[in-house]
Amino acid sequence: MTASSEIPRIDLDQPRWDQSTFLGRLKHFANLTDMRTVLSSDAKLNEAKDLVTKYRLGAAPPGTTEEQLWYAKKLYDSAFHPDSGELQNMIGRMSFQVPGGMLITGFMMQFYRTIPAVVFWQWINQSFNALVNYTNRNAASAITTKQIGTAYVSATTAAVAVSVGLNSLTSKAPQLMRRWVPFAAVAAGNFANIPLMRQRELMNGIVVTDGNGNELGKSKKAATKGIFQVFVSRVSMAAPGMLFCPIIMQRLERYTWMQRIQFLHGPIQVMLVGCFLVFMVPTACALFPQRASLSVEKLEPDLRASIQERYGDKIKTVYFNKGL
Repeated sequence: MTASSEIPRIDLDQPRWDQSTFLGRLKHFANLTDMRTVLSSDAKLNEAKDLVTKYRLGAAPPGTTEEQLWYAKKLYDSAFHPDSGELQNMIGRMSFQVPGGMLITGFMMQFYRTIPAVVFWQWINQSFNALVNYTNRNAASAITTKQIGTAYVSATTAAVAVSVGLNSLTSKAPQLMRRWVPFAAVAAGNFANIPLMRQRELMNGIVVTDGNGNELGKSKKAATKGIFQVFVSRVSMAAPGMLFCPIIMQRLERYTWMQRIQFLHGPIQVMLVGCFLVFMVPTACALFPQRASLSVEKLEPDLRASIQERYGDKIKTVYFNKGL
């Protein structure tokens, strides 16, 4: 490999793969959500950040290769917030979605029969979701401790209420229907959690920019679109594992050998969910571009008028970070 001074200049502010295509976004998020990066120490992550920063300033160490730069960028993107540049807590990172999600979801689907177990695992799941939502929020929109608490309590209440309610309604229904109750609860929890955790964006708007990153103002409509896309992605992420694993488990449980190892049913479900999440986490994240867009014509009248007054018809589309 050639030294950094000899290789073509790389724009590290842009993703390695084309974000206008689903395949490009899939490669990007497979890279971003690689759970192996969770094992990287803070020192290694900070070294990666230092290399990325130096390269942007034109001061990368002699002999730095292109692959070293991209790997440093991978570690940087996996652990540092795209807006604030702050080191994210490990559990809230998207790279922790697979190990964290498979553990919680697997046991949530295993222990669905009793009310105490339902309440406990829905509480654990919503605590995890709340932390992920807060960690990956749009950093330009501050949120108070009170708002965080309200979102957390509301989402947990919604998930528990749906779980307990559907468990009661399906008590005499086929077992498979009861096994799908946790998925309904997860969807209900996300429906409450994501908008409430990011309510400030809905109330005050989210920063929108032109194609060159110049700030144009704040838009509530952009915030609504971004949050809706995040909700769809989160539900899509969970759906295959939570819908197909119960079918697989129900069929496996018919066999005598499976009935003899009931103590392993929980770990088996954890591994099954993990197999789905390895593929679904990057796939769900790639459904929509991270740098979302909205036509100027669809913006609020005052913001649209402000943009047109300053730029005329030169700007047709605005852009914003939708969050994860």
